[in-house]
Amino acid sequence: MDAAVATRYPGETSRRQPVHTVYGGGHLFKHDTGAKLGKLALKSLADHAPDAATFARAIGLREDLAAATYARVIAKLEREPVEDFRIDFEDGYGTRPDAEEDHHVELAAREVTLGMAQKTLPPFIGIRIKSFSVPARSVRTLDKFLTTLGKGIPEGFVVTFPKIQHIDQVRAFVSELSAIEQRIGLTKRVGIEIMVEQPQTILAPDGRVALPLIHDACDGRLVGAHFGTYDYTASLGITAAHQHMLHPACDFAKHMMQVAFAGTGVMLSDGATNVMPVGNRESIFAAWKLHTAHVRHSLEGAFYQGWDLHPAQLPTRYAAVFAFFLEAKAAATERLANFVAKAAQATLVGDVFDDAATGQGLLNFFLRGLSCGALTEEEALATGLTLEELRSKSFVRILDNRKKA
Repeated sequence: MDAAVATRYPGETSRRQPVHTVYGGGHLFKHDTGAKLGKLALKSLADHAPDAATFARAIGLREDLAAATYARVIAKLEREPVEDFRIDFEDGYGTRPDAEEDHHVELAAREVTLGMAQKTLPPFIGIRIKSFSVPARSVRTLDKFLTTLGKGIPEGFVVTFPKIQHIDQVRAFVSELSAIEQRIGLTKRVGIEIMVEQPQTILAPDGRVALPLIHDACDGRLVGAHFGTYDYTASLGITAAHQHMLHPACDFAKHMMQVAFAGTGVMLSDGATNVMPVGNRESIFAAWKLHTAHVRHSLEGAFYQGWDLHPAQLPTRYAAVFAFFLEAKAAATERLANFVAKAAQATLVGDVFDDAATGQGLLNFFLRGLSCGALTEEEALATGLTLEELRSKSFVRILDNRKKA
């Protein structure tokens, strides 16, 4: 591997990846929005699925997973209902007079500052600005938000950049962001998250794959890429009735994202289910089941993050994620325990052959499950690993240390 390629592909990130991003209009954001959404999510469960059996039937959950999944969903909603929140000044906000948007941007930034002081913010947070089809308004929002925050920017804060139609838009955005940082006196660069919602974001006009070019244009800032289901399918001429997360066109775009960003540490996120769980119980159950199926499809395609747009989607987000981990736990535990016991020798468990790369994949399974609340420490330790080994996040390091012991 040459030096340039090695620089582009530094390996997997050790940063925790949230299982979702909740999008909400910037004019509505408060420092305790996460907690309020959690209360609304719990109320939706209490009103429509007050027990594990009812919830399992509503979303099509396996009976043997119902009790454990339901209990962990409740615990998650009480402890950390929102993992990632995006303060939205694009589609979730709309076009408003400049003075009105300026006012809402400043209020939102002050709420972030208050949330930092009171420790009420979700673990991950950021802002989505308008596209550079209206660069003046986009830059104005970005500038006012960061200037109001000053040097008090939350750890891991990101700016989401939507509707990329040309690489020059990315370069211009990065240049503006750098200038704002320099003026404020920030010592740490702000991370960038791109939206993949236009065909031009995937393939450049000259036929080259645009995603690696965008990665390079972000100058080391790119931390995430989020798929925009409905803008993308609309841009391809797919009619509204067929614009959904399971459309083959969406899978193609997401496969391109996976190939382009493999090994870069860029975290990938799927889009949103746009059928909201509102109305009577029948409508809510139908929306819950659809959302669960969409999340499951994302997980099976190795997209471990997605969007949520309504508090009543939080129970099904966590239920789908938790069930995904719980149903695979027994097999993953056996395989990882057996592999660790052999200390770096490839091993055969049943009809599945494991090697060192698979060992890291199995370790990542438990790390993801632990971080979101799907798995307990006790369940992870059943693999034979220690907490210290789990926290190292490196299977090779674990094996090396065991060889030395």
